Amino acid sequence: MQYHPQPAPGVARPWAFPAPERGALSNGLTVLRCHRPGQQVVAVEIFLDAPLDAEPEGLDGVATIMSRALSEGTDKHTAEEFAAELERCGATLDAHADHPGVRVSLEVPASRLAKALALVAEALRAPAFDDSEIERLVRNRLDEIPHEQANPARRAAKQLSKELFPAAARMSRPRQGTEETVERIDSAAVRAFFDAHVRPSTATAVVVGDLTGIDLDALLDDTFGDWSGDTAEPRPVPPITADDTGRVVIVDRPGAVQTQLLIGRIGADRHDSVWPAQVLGTYCLGGTLTSRLDRVLREEKGYTYGVRAFAQVLRSSAPDSASGATGAAMLAISGSVDTESTGPALKDLWTVLRTLAAEGLTDEEHETAVQNLVGVAPLKFETAASVAGTLADQVEQHLADDYQAQLYARLAETGTVEATAAVVSAFPGDRLVTILVGDAAQIEEPVRALDIGEVSVVTG
Repeated sequence: MQYHPQPAPGVARPWAFPAPERGALSNGLTVLRCHRPGQQVVAVEIFLDAPLDAEPEGLDGVATIMSRALSEGTDKHTAEEFAAELERCGATLDAHADHPGVRVSLEVPASRLAKALALVAEALRAPAFDDSEIERLVRNRLDEIPHEQANPARRAAKQLSKELFPAAARMSRPRQGTEETVERIDSAAVRAFFDAHVRPSTATAVVVGDLTGIDLDALLDDTFGDWSGDTAEPRPVPPITADDTGRVVIVDRPGAVQTQLLIGRIGADRHDSVWPAQVLGTYCLGGTLTSRLDRVLREEKGYTYGVRAFAQVLRSSAPDSASGATGAAMLAISGSVDTESTGPALKDLWTVLRTLAAEGLTDEEHETAVQNLVGVAPLKFETAASVAGTLADQVEQHLADDYQAQLYARLAETGTVEATAAVVSAFPGDRLVTILVGDAAQIEEPVRALDIGEVSVVTG
């Protein structure tokens, strides 16, 4: 039997995160483009400077309803017609609202890019905001809220935000609104929010994919060129303040067989020089199946299927912001354990944190983290959508266009001692707010015995 010769590996080529080309249309729309040969599915991300802080008082959730309504009809197409036109393009369109603003995401074959961009431009230029469609979206959102309340992970996240931030701060309240605020939203409120905050001068479009044979300048001018709107005045950015006094809040779910854990505080965002070291240290603590938390809580003790530590940027300001406000990230540890193991699992988790502070990370842990974070980056950014999403993240967080490329270089240069200092500072055992969603009758007493902070119980 004859075999084909074994394929020989090619020569390793250096890789760097793609550098975008920056430009602008005459109406003020900022454009970032990135030519990616071979990526025949083009990804477009449009960031709109319509943050949740800008929602009118008592109308939390109006940004979410507005973002969902962008694909529900325009001055030229009904909701059904708009959906049919997108389908003919083979395109997917999504939009969501978050603290920094609204993101509109499009993926479409390169051969249909012109038609799909025209539809998106139409939605941004002249959305219908029909009364019946807004009423339907409001009902849908109201139907979602009880399901979110019943989900332990979502319930824990809601409680953590409420505990960390002052009641007057938008970050203390659900991002998509409450039943009370969503019920007040109508088409007039949605239209008013749109008119006040959606305009080309404060928007950025990111286009990534194989642009061979596509005159993107002409295409964007044809589709978005007549989108108009007043130039917005700079909006004051409220400072982010948080109370991370160590304490435990149990959200009572009588009869629950598991306890959802969410332990967090507020820390540095990507503008802070400590971010690369914080990323490395957090990865060593709980970024993967081989991290410290998983080794102890999952492999050794069998308390859980997995526990993760992570940092999620909430909002960032430009470094030269006149308000002087700084950004912040949520630093958190999340997972679930069976009810009986709640006390022992928390005890072992705090032991991991204290041991880390006392002994530090090992060089082996550090090297594994660098290899996993830097080494897999080319795979992580294989698709146009992943590149476009990261570039749009940089836009909404006021980061330089080459930030991601520089980050990998800084990760590779960060030492074990720096990573240790960063993660210990990020997760100090006495400055963590612990949320437990579970059966208070069974878990309150063993949790109090741990002495990791004052314990209170709220109804679920």
